[in-house]
Parts: sequence; structure tokens; C-alpha cells
Amino acid sequence: MGAIRIKLELDTIANAAKEFLDKTQAFKQFAFYGDMGAGKTTFINALCNELKALDLVSSPTFSIVNEYETESGELIHHFDFYRIKDPVELYDIGFEEYIDADAYCFIEWPEKAEHLLPETFINVRIDVLGNGARELVFNLQ
Repeated sequence: MGAIRIKLELDTIANAAKEFLDKTQAFKQFAFYGDMGAGKTTFINALCNELKALDLVSSPTFSIVNEYETESGELIHHFDFYRIKDPVELYDIGFEEYIDADAYCFIEWPEKAEHLLPETFINVRIDVLGNGARELVFNLQ
């Protein structure tokens, strides 16, 4: 199977989140790659809204991880590795327990600790196309 591509625009981001979750329904762990300002946090926010998170979704840049609960009682773990200076910091917050849990796991800036991610993670790239348009690109294993 080739790369799956989903057009991502602010005015249709909820539709893109629904399409993404429909196409990836067998998976719960995702690593989001993209330049600063590409829309990683914005798209993860849309995913959490589509999953019906009860909490206000915000960037975990300073806390490294935010945890949200959905209406159905599922958990979502949202990581931002941007400020990680040494991947060992992730052990201090119990990263292994988070990724071993049966919960959605969304990671921004995964390149900071790629060697710690199991192969079960789906790598998702957000490409900036210009004129405000973006595209999600990913392969399913």
C-alpha cells in the first residue's frame, strides 16, 4: 500500500480528523512530524475533539505530556518532545507506561526520541503546501 494523503485545511480540519481516524481505526499510536507551525498541535486538537475529549486540549510543550479522557472513558496521551534535551527525561515521567497503555498516543516532535518509539507507531508527516493548505502523509503497517 502506498502513502495515504489527506488534505488538511483549517476550515475542514474536523473532516480531516474524522477521515484520518476512519483510515487508522486499527491503530492508536501516532508520531507527528512537521516543521514548526505546520499544524501538529492544531490537528491533534481536532483529533481529540473528534474522539470527544472532555478536557480542553492544549499543547504540552512545557509539561511534556497532557492526558485527556473521552466521553467513553478512553484515555488520550498527547506528548510534545520539543523541549526534550535528553531522551532519558522521558523515563522520569513514565513514558513506557504511557505507550504500553491501551490508549491513544499522539506525539509531536518524535525525532527527539525516535529510538524509544516501538514499531507500532504510525509516522504521520504534515507537509505545508502553501496558501495555508497542508497535507497529512502516512503509511499503515
